[in-house]
Amino acid sequence: MHHRLTGSALALTLAASLTAPALAGPQQPAPSASTPKSAATAGQSCNDNTGDTGTNAWISHAELERELQKLERNSKGTLSVETIGQSNQGRDVWAARVGHGDKVVMIESEIHGNEKTGTLAILNLLRTMSGNTPEAKALREQITVVAVPQLNPDASELDRRANDRTWDEVLADFPQLADAPAPWNYYTQPRQGDDYAARPGFDVNRDFHPDLDYVPSPGDFPGTSDDPGWYIHPESQNIRDLYRELQAEFGTVDTFVDLHHQGPCYLVGDTGEEVTLSLSGKFVDIENHAQHDKGYDLDYSKQLTLSAYDALQSRGNSPFGKISLYDQEVDLPGTALGSFALNGSGTVLFEVRGQTQSWGAKKKGQLVKAVETGLLGIVRDVAHGTAEQQDPARYDDIPLTTYPEY
Repeated sequence: MHHRLTGSALALTLAASLTAPALAGPQQPAPSASTPKSAATAGQSCNDNTGDTGTNAWISHAELERELQKLERNSKGTLSVETIGQSNQGRDVWAARVGHGDKVVMIESEIHGNEKTGTLAILNLLRTMSGNTPEAKALREQITVVAVPQLNPDASELDRRANDRTWDEVLADFPQLADAPAPWNYYTQPRQGDDYAARPGFDVNRDFHPDLDYVPSPGDFPGTSDDPGWYIHPESQNIRDLYRELQAEFGTVDTFVDLHHQGPCYLVGDTGEEVTLSLSGKFVDIENHAQHDKGYDLDYSKQLTLSAYDALQSRGNSPFGKISLYDQEVDLPGTALGSFALNGSGTVLFEVRGQTQSWGAKKKGQLVKAVETGLLGIVRDVAHGTAEQQDPARYDDIPLTTYPEY
């Protein structure tokens, strides 16, 4: 593993994903009054509280380090791992790189520490791409994949959404904010079963700004979910700095994929079928952010989303086909997806059913495989140039997520 110094770094729980006061995503609307009763009530039988977070079933920070070292060693030079920075509590944050094509796909997982399937799916993808098969060799010629499997290791070790950082620590790093109020996404009260009163933290997925050179200013606090963030945390700084380095190397980051979780009992349109995962390529209303537009391409994000969707649908009549379109009425420039979309990357969100506090490790293998399948669909289509041949109008045919009434 190579080390590199970087710059500093509603229903239920849609909030727990890209949406809660942070992108797990946007605040979710209640089901429409026109939603068929079968769709609005079918999720009532879904168990949204397993009583077990399944912590021991997931990979720890130390175990992840060993797995990455093994992948690097076994690849015989095909895959490399580097440290891109540290978390607030000093844990290493790693990026794995495989391939040497002229298009780069950047993937991130565990910006929220209770959303864990993406980490394992990334390891599986890296294992596939660093292998000795004809397809793996061809993909490495056509594409470069850079993956950060655990962006927020402090939160991962605590098995919670927010990082492990106080407002006083932020002020020590940014003394110009001494008279500013704490930001709106600072958690100091119990939520999702975690006692933030005793150990505060921030939703890191609201700390991004479309201006990658932005310097925190007191006038921009406390902000709201509709506003850009501030890059006041080492975790967001680490991924921003990696993104900028890839921009400098490749000219642009072709694709950015962010792996999240949502509530466990959402439904696919009006089918009454429980969602395996939701996808999205839309995170900002560009008319509100024209000053930050550096090549925003919604159609390309839609095409990439369709690449993941089609790969999952190709698995036939199975849970892998139970895919919905995430809430499209969002405007989230302070998320990683919103920020990097405005910087010209095609962007895709995965929202897998159930965070650990509501779903534990239930259906773990199936959900990890679903994420892996969608990721491989994107990687293949970007490598082969077929993502750009998708008809973006098909994106609107993906059934919207329905939020059951409780």
